[in-house]
Amino acid sequence: MYIGCHLSIRRGYLEAARTAYKMRASAYQYFPKNPRSLTIKQWSGKDAAACAAFCREHGIVSIAHSPYLTNLASEDEGLRRACVLSLRNDLEIAEACGSLGVVVHFGKYKGTDPLQGYKNIIQCLHEVLADWQGAAKLLIENQAGEGSLMGTTIEELVQIRTLSDRREHIGFCFDTCHAYASGLWPAEPGGWEKLQAAAERLGYFDHLTAVHLNDSRYAGGLLKDRHAMIGKGEIGEKRFRESLRFLRGLKVPVILETPVPYGGSHAPEIEYVRALAEIDAKP
Repeated sequence: MYIGCHLSIRRGYLEAARTAYKMRASAYQYFPKNPRSLTIKQWSGKDAAACAAFCREHGIVSIAHSPYLTNLASEDEGLRRACVLSLRNDLEIAEACGSLGVVVHFGKYKGTDPLQGYKNIIQCLHEVLADWQGAAKLLIENQAGEGSLMGTTIEELVQIRTLSDRREHIGFCFDTCHAYASGLWPAEPGGWEKLQAAAERLGYFDHLTAVHLNDSRYAGGLLKDRHAMIGKGEIGEKRFRESLRFLRGLKVPVILETPVPYGGSHAPEIEYVRALAEIDAKP
């Protein structure tokens, strides 16, 4: 099972991969450029190629994450154009680093016609992927429901991909905290089975490429996206054991975006998640 965490590229793409290796992570996530800007990055092809080679040598899987300002559904033409150029830049970097793809949030529409918001998402994806020939994909992430309920259901995620002319370049990233906060992962007993059954029926898992593994500081269904360390929040150890039993069979990278203890690292939590997955793999 590929397990890791989000890492900084402050010292370059290769160094991020080396950091993952040193902490015994088999996967990691990174921002390909400044996460608070859509400015196009001039990046080092040599550094990216070295990162890709290092990951291949050590069996490490990586994914990138688009900047916070990215909004596929925006009604602002200037912002949408900037998002298109930024995402293409992210894809090119991810491809060079050997990453599976670039995680992008579903999008939030502030206009009066929700249908237009979905049309904006499809158009934005089309512009980014129109002539894309790389292996790296755009990985659409489910949302928690803060500020907008768009992107909180499996049906929406699958339908957006289905309606895209370039769907072969689109995958999904499943965020556990977002799913719990939005009610997609019901808090009641048997909640994971309900989510899993719906996702399987709609073919969601066929295109799942990555998982963000985060506990929640708040109870399920409150639409609050606040991450907690695994087993220390409202989702809890029992629910994670249940979900990991299934997720480990998909062989996709599982990435922690949880708080890091002051002066520490994610290494102990990675081992804890690995242990939870192994526990549930036993009869």
